[in-house]
Amino acid sequence: MKHQFWFLFVVVLFLSSCNDDNKLRMEAQKKEAQKNEIIFTNISKGWVFQAAPINAVAENSMSFWPQWRTFMDELAQKPKSSISAFQKKSKALTKKALELKDNIPGQYNNPAIKSRISILITNVSLLDMYMHLTQIPHKKVVKQVGEINLELIALQREMDKIDVKSKIPVEAGESEMLQMIRDTTRAIPSSMPPSQNTPRVE
Repeated sequence: MKHQFWFLFVVVLFLSSCNDDNKLRMEAQKKEAQKNEIIFTNISKGWVFQAAPINAVAENSMSFWPQWRTFMDELAQKPKSSISAFQKKSKALTKKALELKDNIPGQYNNPAIKSRISILITNVSLLDMYMHLTQIPHKKVVKQVGEINLELIALQREMDKIDVKSKIPVEAGESEMLQMIRDTTRAIPSSMPPSQNTPRVE
């Protein structure tokens, strides 16, 4: 009789602990779902990129720089369904940003544009890293979107500067002077005689 009583007591204790575990698990899942919903809402509100060109030069460059066009198109498409959709989008943005540095058109292939593209790639990669953390720091994600927008504007302004400089007419003799600076073989040799005051080694 004692054994049956103990057996019954253990079974009741086991069942009650299972019910408590299920309740705790359900509460934890509910809290996690609410937390994910807040993260999704905040990221969705803050995911606003400067996807339209800010000047005519940036807009025109879309016609002859396909990587720039596809990157801007990728920015314009905002995910809507879930956090995983935002994660996929950040990965796609990183891929498109990396393609920018490999195919820079001739007129933009200079250190200023290359450094702007490198900074843009770094910021997009940082966004992708934040999006793939276990606990997504949604405030940092929104801040990073703002940083990317600033770099996009800076890159487009740099493109505009280059375009403005290319339209400045070259003055007479300027091209020859620039050529002489670049080409040291055509430089005018120094025809000054050696100084009389320099000591001679004998």
